[in-house]
Amino acid sequence: MLALFLLYPTLDIIRLSFANARLDTEQLSYSLDNYRILITGKQFSGILFVTLIFVFFSVVFQLFLGFSVARLIQAGEDRHLRGTLFVRTAVLTGWVIPGIIVGVVWNLLLTESRMGILNYWAESSGIGHIPFLSDPTWALVSVIAANIWRGTAASMIMEYAGLKMLPRELHEAAVMDGAPFLKETFFVTIPAMRNIIFTNLVLISISTVNTFDSIIALTGGGPGRSTEVLALSVYRTVFQDFNLGRGAATAVVLLIVNLIMTFIYSRIIRGDAEGSAA
Repeated sequence: MLALFLLYPTLDIIRLSFANARLDTEQLSYSLDNYRILITGKQFSGILFVTLIFVFFSVVFQLFLGFSVARLIQAGEDRHLRGTLFVRTAVLTGWVIPGIIVGVVWNLLLTESRMGILNYWAESSGIGHIPFLSDPTWALVSVIAANIWRGTAASMIMEYAGLKMLPRELHEAAVMDGAPFLKETFFVTIPAMRNIIFTNLVLISISTVNTFDSIIALTGGGPGRSTEVLALSVYRTVFQDFNLGRGAATAVVLLIVNLIMTFIYSRIIRGDAEGSAA
């Protein structure tokens, strides 16, 4: 089953990446032209830059917010505060909602018509109209914000599980020494969760690089190509430009990026296992 539905399509995409394949013709010839055009083309370099910005800010804020929410929930549970279960459930909502729905919901929030919720608040408070989806910079900020909202939940799950795995003695020793909450977090909790944080970093990086659904529902990659990332570029190249070969070459680049991050993840897991065995 894996060979049929995973291995064969992957090998076929690699084959097509060297061909001048198009959806509107059956004539094939093989060369390195697709990769040459990708490497030398300004359009592809722009897509890589957008992808880098999108991944960097998404991952940084997902990691920070996911850990912060998980740490606050744990602190609330330690103090037996009410509402921690509700907060945890509310954050998880962003994880279970499909990406297409996330894009549609954020489009309703950010649309620049009179129906736009955030623009209505901005104009009512005197800030003025904000071109969330028509200005290239604002559009990129918007898709990053939507992805952070969605990805923070997955990050929080892993960080919360990591916090639960820490020995209670670490927390109790810090409390007995009179360490404040922030000092305990930075000098005790974070160093003890180093491997979990690194693993979370790689996993959310892989997920963010492959983000496609929420962006196509929110901006469609526009205005122009200002929010077009690698995964969305594959879709547009194949199904809008009908250039199957070049789309396959872009997909191979995306595959290589994922393999590199998967290799890093496997090294982290192996190092963690070896450290535990020692």
